[in-house]
Amino acid sequence: MTNHRQWRIACFVIVGFSLFLSRQPVLAATYQLAVSEKSINLIGEEQHAIVGNDGLPAPTLHWQEGELVTLNVTNHLKVPTSIHWHGIVLPYQMDGVPGISFDGIEPGQTFTYQFPVKQSGTYWYHGHSGMQEQEGLFGALVIAPKHEQQPVDRDYVVMLSDWPEADPHRTLARLKKQSDYYNFQKRTVGDFFTDIQNLGFWKTVADRLAWGEMRMEPTDLADVTGATYHFLINGQTPKMHKTYLFKPGEKLRLRFINASAMSYFDIRIPGLKMQVIAADGQQVAPVDVDEFRIAVAETYDVLVEPQTEQAYSIFAEAIDRSGFAHASLTPRSDLQAVPPPMSPRTLLTMADMGGHAEHQQHGQLAATDASEQHVGHNSPAAEPDTSHAGHTPSENDPHAGHQMPMHQMIASSPVLSYQALKSVKPEHHLMGQPDHEITLRLTGNMNRYIWSFDDVKYSDAEPIRVKFGERIRFHYVNETMMNHPIHIHGLWQYLDNGYDMYNPKKHVISVKPGQTATVDVLADAEGEWAFHCHLLYHMDTGMFRKLIVEKAEHHHD
Repeated sequence: MTNHRQWRIACFVIVGFSLFLSRQPVLAATYQLAVSEKSINLIGEEQHAIVGNDGLPAPTLHWQEGELVTLNVTNHLKVPTSIHWHGIVLPYQMDGVPGISFDGIEPGQTFTYQFPVKQSGTYWYHGHSGMQEQEGLFGALVIAPKHEQQPVDRDYVVMLSDWPEADPHRTLARLKKQSDYYNFQKRTVGDFFTDIQNLGFWKTVADRLAWGEMRMEPTDLADVTGATYHFLINGQTPKMHKTYLFKPGEKLRLRFINASAMSYFDIRIPGLKMQVIAADGQQVAPVDVDEFRIAVAETYDVLVEPQTEQAYSIFAEAIDRSGFAHASLTPRSDLQAVPPPMSPRTLLTMADMGGHAEHQQHGQLAATDASEQHVGHNSPAAEPDTSHAGHTPSENDPHAGHQMPMHQMIASSPVLSYQALKSVKPEHHLMGQPDHEITLRLTGNMNRYIWSFDDVKYSDAEPIRVKFGERIRFHYVNETMMNHPIHIHGLWQYLDNGYDMYNPKKHVISVKPGQTATVDVLADAEGEWAFHCHLLYHMDTGMFRKLIVEKAEHHHD
């Protein structure tokens, strides 16, 4: 009798376990996120913040590829809120953009997001209502792959953000009245005479007149500067001495996320080489660099292997050199690194503004930044050396990299450029001609502080319509003096930098002043998607579109 009962129990366990294994996806978890107001003191005075689960930043969410996630987001504010899962492939109704994919989350209400996780890597989430993202509503997403490709000893999130001294609504109002209100680095009379010495009188006068006509300054690398912003790492100012611990000889993965509203950063760890292994959550052929620039909303994973018992600076300086974020990579929490000196500030030139055709390359990002002049199209980073494998790939060779595993090929470059990014996996659908080509001009009126695509702001624009399954080639032509990080929700952008089916796959493409970038987008997700510049004030003033991927049954005309 006992044996019979044990046999029945064993059968029940086996059947139950089989049913459990057959479920797709196997993993399922529920997460709770409460959005609320909080008073914080980051700059020596109490300020208002909007936070997730009472933290700035909101908690890092750890998911697993293949998991079915359920997220209950409860709004404790007096105004509507929303959460967008940045870079995550999901049904459009779960994308979290009020007015496009859902109505938003009303005060006192809970919205349940649910979707399967179809990817791995480093991503982030943030508010998509008003200025809530700038006010503190953002957090990291770390998605573990089914099979770990890069085992490490320690794994850290390095989340950068810009914290405003002033209320962001008031800041935007000031920018609309006077676009260079926050440019505290304008050149002086002394600069004028220095330029005369270096350039000559008439060239200096002509340069000043040209900038005057454009209603902007050559110091306009950023709309809002560090005189107004404090720069944070994981919610901490440099004075708060954020630390990341290591033991000499360990391999560390640092997941850099730029959760700023308006600020680009140049990142370096003096004394340590960084190996970039992923961009926007996607694995890339490794590139050893001393420095990289991270646009608003981008993510980069880097490996570092500190060998000595010393503290290293994780140093992220704002693109306009108005300030920096800083943390210490250290063997002991009581040992702090001293921030290095700031790099020299660069000035925009009229050539950066697209004044000369030679600075534009079709489908490529010409390196006109001072920080990237030595990392051009023919840099070592652009074409990893595989000659010892009996084959040196040309830029357009579709078989480039087949002779040895892509993840074993390590390029090297002082400063990372987009040209160095190469996917490790071939995307065969990128071969051949696209179904459509669309040119989008990135436009702006600095005098009135209105930003747009094709001189038409979002409120006056028709949606962009494409059909499910089509491949669309977008040409982003930047006619302004600002960098613009262009983000398409729900769809990937494959940056055309000459690697064909190995072109890198990104969710944000930063387009430099006066430059053209070309991307291929596969319309493989039905629905209505937001398509915008990720600089919050640019998006808010009109550099925004709705992209509609029509349902499959509409595919045939």
